[in-house]
Amino acid sequence: MNILLAGAAGQLGNELYPLLSAAGQVTAADVNPASSNASRCLKVDLGNAGQLENLLNRYTPDLIVNAAAYTAVDRAEADRELAFLVNEKMPGRMARWAARNDCSLIHYSTDYIFDGRSDRPYRESDTPAPLNVYGESKLAGERAIEDSGCRSVILRTSWVYSAHGNNFVLSMLKLARTHPQLRIVDDQMGCPTWARNLALATQHVIQHGLLPAEPGCNVYHYSDRDAVSWFEFASLVFDTGVQLGLLDRAPRHVPIDTDGYPQAAIRPKYSVLDTSAIQAKGFHPLPLKASIEACMKGITIDE
Repeated sequence: MNILLAGAAGQLGNELYPLLSAAGQVTAADVNPASSNASRCLKVDLGNAGQLENLLNRYTPDLIVNAAAYTAVDRAEADRELAFLVNEKMPGRMARWAARNDCSLIHYSTDYIFDGRSDRPYRESDTPAPLNVYGESKLAGERAIEDSGCRSVILRTSWVYSAHGNNFVLSMLKLARTHPQLRIVDDQMGCPTWARNLALATQHVIQHGLLPAEPGCNVYHYSDRDAVSWFEFASLVFDTGVQLGLLDRAPRHVPIDTDGYPQAAIRPKYSVLDTSAIQAKGFHPLPLKASIEACMKGITIDE
């Protein structure tokens, strides 16, 4: 199988590359290829319609795996045009090319398409109601893919972290080394997801026939097991950091409400995803504590 991995230098793309390489010939592409662990990563501005079309026409993939995304949730509030370019227009172009060229597409979306008012984990069939520009742009990307008529799977996920890039785990470790006390939001609930586990879920989609054989879009929720608040997530990061020698000691950290930490973008208070559908297809969420420990073993002290 000829696979195009878009966004190969991101935290998910770096985890996807070795797994996809076992499934076929992978062409890796990113606007910043230096950050990719691919043996060769093409420098392509994927948001540029001409460059993207040329890339697709040159390599004619059987499968596009789109790990490229605009994920700066707060910055998106002032950068709406770029957020929609990357999260809606770019995957829409990929999907329309795929529909014309007998190609399949795997794409990633977010828990932030929901408003957080549910009293149970969100199912794939629940009505989206994003609270911020980031969520709006990701939902628009989903709809562009669905409207294209290509064969596709959308994996919605949440709170992604890894040993590299920009994410909550690395930010907490950095702050813990420079601040004796931290105030961390304790009234937003979600399921932190290790990028490697999301990559494994993607591998399962490919290997177990979850991509539709006919034109259409299958949506699955995947996040790691165990819902926590940001405060509880941080506590686990600090404890693990001390255990692994990444921190001398955990900082004093204080739980606060969302109102005590103003941000440009409104976040859902509860964005836990129901993963029953993908579990029924044979892939089960991996536990939070073990995943964080495994991830943090890959972090070096200067990160």
